[in-house]
Amino acid sequence: MKAFLILEDGTVFEGTSIGSTKDMISEIVFNTSMTGYLEVLTDPSYAGQAVVMTYPLIGNYGITPDMESKKAWPDGYIVRELSRMPSNFRCEGTIQDFLKEQDIPGIAGIDTRALTKILREKGTMNGMITTNENYNLDEVLPKLHAYKVGDVVSNVTCSEKYVLEGNGPKVALMDFGAKNNIARSLNDRGCEVTVYPANIPAEEIISANPDGIMLSNGPGDPADCTSIIKEIRKLYDSDIPIFAICLGHQLMALANGGKTYKLKYGHRGGNHPVKDLQTGRVYISSQNHGYAVDADSIPESVAVPAFVNVNDKTNEGMSYVGKNIFTVQFHPEACPGPQDSGYLFDRFMDMMGGTK
Repeated sequence: MKAFLILEDGTVFEGTSIGSTKDMISEIVFNTSMTGYLEVLTDPSYAGQAVVMTYPLIGNYGITPDMESKKAWPDGYIVRELSRMPSNFRCEGTIQDFLKEQDIPGIAGIDTRALTKILREKGTMNGMITTNENYNLDEVLPKLHAYKVGDVVSNVTCSEKYVLEGNGPKVALMDFGAKNNIARSLNDRGCEVTVYPANIPAEEIISANPDGIMLSNGPGDPADCTSIIKEIRKLYDSDIPIFAICLGHQLMALANGGKTYKLKYGHRGGNHPVKDLQTGRVYISSQNHGYAVDADSIPESVAVPAFVNVNDKTNEGMSYVGKNIFTVQFHPEACPGPQDSGYLFDRFMDMMGGTK
């Protein structure tokens, strides 16, 4: 079945329908990872977006147990070619069947290189995937211009708190769309991890007397999370050690009067170099974000930059002065290096007093 990808600038790509056949309007973003497509599909930070995979062949090892959440989150999926015969000893099915099961519409067989160049040159834009060959551009384009990602954190967070047992430090993990490996990375170090919904009052977390607080990744515009930002400010004032990743990094900055801004096309992939400003060492990182912290908007008396993106010099982390708080924009729980930045979890352990 034919499918069409229509961008808000009027560009149209024709390909083949994959997954669900329903119409989809979303923000179109690209990911440059060569592997890890299942982790991309199950990353809650992609809620409200449709993902273009720049690597030309997707699905060659099928669907494996490596899911970062219980379901897939992107609104749509765009690839050059889907593997027809996945081959891996852990394979449990094909990506084609997975997209259908998850009711995600997609398109294959288009020039993803040309599409990515458009998004790099013009910036991230909205688009539609449709199987309707009689689409009317005059009707579609106003809908594309009107689309907003909106409040997606409330859609991806857990509905109630739950606990991963451990004998070490007690960590409160704020779930703004947390990937499974964040809690697992803490649990593997012996932590007892209590995962809280995004809308939980700060007082409830503080009263539980955790040894540390983890602020997770998540989707959407951080500035839209106004009520969460107020609660994070209370956590900041508590003097409990805090480690924040991605959206959590952005929300902590906003809670301290900082500003965030939208990047032209974001950072999404497994090959982004970041420099630790304390040691001068460069790490290869996994990233998935469309917004960045304006480090200059935070007084040096409050926080100082800890990491910088080697490619475009955007902020990749902050260290808060006089506080046991540090935040990073990238994903240390992911494995692009493969374990380059896992030491950050060990640093968090030291902040909490080490293993108990």
